[in-house]
Amino acid sequence: MTISIEALRRCSIAVDLGAARTRVYLRRTGLIVDEPTVAAVNTRTGGLIAVGTPAERMTGRTPAHIRVVRPVSNGTVVDIAMAQRMLRLLLGNKLRRAWRRGPLVSAAVCVPHDAHPLTERAAVETLTGIGARRVELVDSLIAAAVGCGLPVEQPEATLIVVCGAATTQVAVLSLGSIVAAERVPVGGDTVDHALVQLLRNEHALMLPSQAVRPLHLVLRDDAPAGGAEVHGRDVATGLARSVRIDVEGVRTAVRTPLTGVVDAIGTVLRRCPPDLVADLADRGIMLAGGSAVLPGFDTMLREATGMPLQIADHPDVCAVEGLGAMLDGKVQPLVLDAMVS
Repeated sequence: MTISIEALRRCSIAVDLGAARTRVYLRRTGLIVDEPTVAAVNTRTGGLIAVGTPAERMTGRTPAHIRVVRPVSNGTVVDIAMAQRMLRLLLGNKLRRAWRRGPLVSAAVCVPHDAHPLTERAAVETLTGIGARRVELVDSLIAAAVGCGLPVEQPEATLIVVCGAATTQVAVLSLGSIVAAERVPVGGDTVDHALVQLLRNEHALMLPSQAVRPLHLVLRDDAPAGGAEVHGRDVATGLARSVRIDVEGVRTAVRTPLTGVVDAIGTVLRRCPPDLVADLADRGIMLAGGSAVLPGFDTMLREATGMPLQIADHPDVCAVEGLGAMLDGKVQPLVLDAMVS
């Protein structure tokens, strides 16, 4: 897709509808919404009980008539009506107070690289349903690169890895465009699933969703040798039980899914011209996305690729911050005019 900076400067709002979190940036105001992409619905009445953080806390703890739903999956809005209802509640009075100076004219939204037309259409319908008259689609890789402060508009290579909850995107950019990119279905949720399977297969223990977090600490380089103790439900008896997991077992469990990211980096580099790959020898990799802070992930990529790696200052909000920079006119594209002979 072609991004028009002039069109983006006419937008009032920027939205990053992620599988894990929804973020909204208001022009000349900043980030006004940063909440989990979750809604809790009363199946008897059809009414929304909660959205965002309160709804996420209900996961796995609701009675039969309350259902916790995620309207976005793998970067695609899978339930447009629910996504619209969730956005209206998340924005609430914040947006109405901020828009007293003028009405909503147009909006910008992040979509995954090489998104299917149905994915793009779902994103457009979601925002038009809450009042946007025009929706500009922006590649999430370019938005994240701008948010990381990379010189994407210059004739030099930048390699960015955006690791989200469900997918990881890898791209080499130059002159404001994507030279080569790859998307793999590996993310933070994949790592959590691998840890849950490790406990179930080797220790016959079922973990609640929040119990995976202590295992993330075991992945750190300075993790204690004793491992971590986790609490769950015994598969056979159904009773509560605790087990201690060793460091090497956890690292082995997550290494297999994360090798998909390393393979994607190699695929992208093979598609690039040698001159651009040479630029990356010193600059290395910029790691962004909500799952970029997963302990040990950066170390694994450094060892596997042999390239220097840097984690963005605020990796989880890079995409929406990049969109916001375009809306606020902080990005000046390199103008390439045809020469007159």
